[in-house]
Amino acid sequence: MIEWLQAPEHAQWVDLGITVGGRLLGALVLLLVGLKLAKVLAGWVGKKLQNSQLESTAALFLGRVILIVMQVVLLLAVVQVLGVPMASMFAVLGAAGLAIGLALKDSLSNIASGVMLVTLRPFKVGDLVTINGVTGKVEMVSIFQTRLRGADNQVITLPNSLITTDSIINLTPDTMRRIELVVGIGYADDIDLAKSSALEIMQSDSRVLKDPAPTALVYELGESSVNLGIRCHVANADYFNAKCELTEQIKKRYDSLGISIPFPQRDLHIVDGGTAGSAPVPDMAKAS
Repeated sequence: MIEWLQAPEHAQWVDLGITVGGRLLGALVLLLVGLKLAKVLAGWVGKKLQNSQLESTAALFLGRVILIVMQVVLLLAVVQVLGVPMASMFAVLGAAGLAIGLALKDSLSNIASGVMLVTLRPFKVGDLVTINGVTGKVEMVSIFQTRLRGADNQVITLPNSLITTDSIINLTPDTMRRIELVVGIGYADDIDLAKSSALEIMQSDSRVLKDPAPTALVYELGESSVNLGIRCHVANADYFNAKCELTEQIKKRYDSLGISIPFPQRDLHIVDGGTAGSAPVPDMAKAS
């Protein structure tokens, strides 16, 4: 085997194999070490950004961008170690970039939307938002998508392009939220008693804020009920529990006072008869 390798006609292949193998080995080592180093550096920079005055959402987004830029630079370095001419490489990348851009236009739209979200900042990490009919707490804003945590602890992932083209309801900016209950009472019931009872329940609850003061108004005269608008303000953290418990307390109080809460009813009239063109079904009782 050694004599075959030392033969003059095989020497050039041996040299070529050593050269190519060395380049492949060097490129592999550079790739593995570079990926590890890029993650460490991106993580370090991300922590520095989060500890700075920069808003947390922008810091997380820039950390992801820095990691991707490092990986692209590493890929170009690996290609250069392999001996591929950079001029030819850029020409190929330019031609392929156009095709890839057309094929991945939705992904590019997500990137542009991610930049808009970080720049305009309609919400930040930790905010409670409603987007496209979905409500959750913002956990991460990445280049392509935004991740929310739902009330049932489910993970909700939304493409950034969907977020910027839809309405965004941020439920967090203020320190309080308004609870609005619409309760219908019967037309024969005492409206003043129903309003005063609801106000008493809200005023006795320590979670209900004094300013703005709770109110109870007649919203409308419905088809089967007088609809009352019962409103108060609570802190963001108390919203869900306070709304549920106030609803329960008002129902129980109205029951004890004899105030009815009507519900829609429908009367069905069933006509017993044969279909067109057929003989009527005989009455067995009369036949007997």
